[in-house]
Amino acid sequence: MQVVFHLGAPCTDAGLLLQSLSKDRGRLAQDGILVPSLNRYRPLLQDTIRALNGQPASPDVQDALLDAIVDDLEVDRLVLSDARYVCINRLVIQGAQIWPMIDRQVGNLKLLFPDADLGLHIGMRNPATLIPALFMGSRFSDFTEFTQDTQPAAVTWSEMFVRLRRAHPDVAVTAWCNEDTPLLWGQILRDIADVPFDYPLSGTDDLVETIMDKTGFARLQRYLSETPAQTEVQRRRIIGAFLDRYAIDTEIEEKLDLPGWTPDLIKHLSQAYDDDMAEIARIPGVTLLMP
Repeated sequence: MQVVFHLGAPCTDAGLLLQSLSKDRGRLAQDGILVPSLNRYRPLLQDTIRALNGQPASPDVQDALLDAIVDDLEVDRLVLSDARYVCINRLVIQGAQIWPMIDRQVGNLKLLFPDADLGLHIGMRNPATLIPALFMGSRFSDFTEFTQDTQPAAVTWSEMFVRLRRAHPDVAVTAWCNEDTPLLWGQILRDIADVPFDYPLSGTDDLVETIMDKTGFARLQRYLSETPAQTEVQRRRIIGAFLDRYAIDTEIEEKLDLPGWTPDLIKHLSQAYDDDMAEIARIPGVTLLMP
């Protein structure tokens, strides 16, 4: 059995990935792909990890765990999504590291399903906007206090992936930039479900709908209905053309006004993030999805 964990990152898709795949839960289940609701597994996984206390789950524990999540369905691929699994917002970035505890947390996931083929899917985000978003989603009221233990200019996603792959070379990782998701959304859904391009999924345009005005989105839907894309690349080009004309500026532009975050710092972080993608593309075992 394959078990796929979508770990976020926090402040990326806001739970939309799970919502989009859930639209086709019945059809996917018929093909052995189960996308359970979050409340079916979040507390269960946490409790089971604590009970295992660092030991791999026995066959009986694995069977009980799966029965609680999937009932009596036949499952070849189990898709689990939880942006809070690795840690709370305050601990996502510490010092110069993203997810300093991910090595241990992925190890815990492996203990839950020691006989499964485990895969991870991670949406990245520019630290220039990720750190402020983490702050806005936290219980902190003072940004300086929230960031006192972070080194934003030294943070790279590639460092996290290298560390993750070194600790767990048997776990395949798929990653993408949150900034690219409007163009990649359909591909991300199909990749996580492991279905081909022509597999019917109802949520492939869910994200682009949130950043496009109603008239433009209706025209996009009509165009895709009358002139269906034949490949992933062709579909991305069509969506990109419509976004160029109909995107809602306030939904795709972020304005930052936080103490210490000067335009020069934001520019530096954004350029470093872009440059980091070349490093990530070279990491063995990490598949980087790009438009």
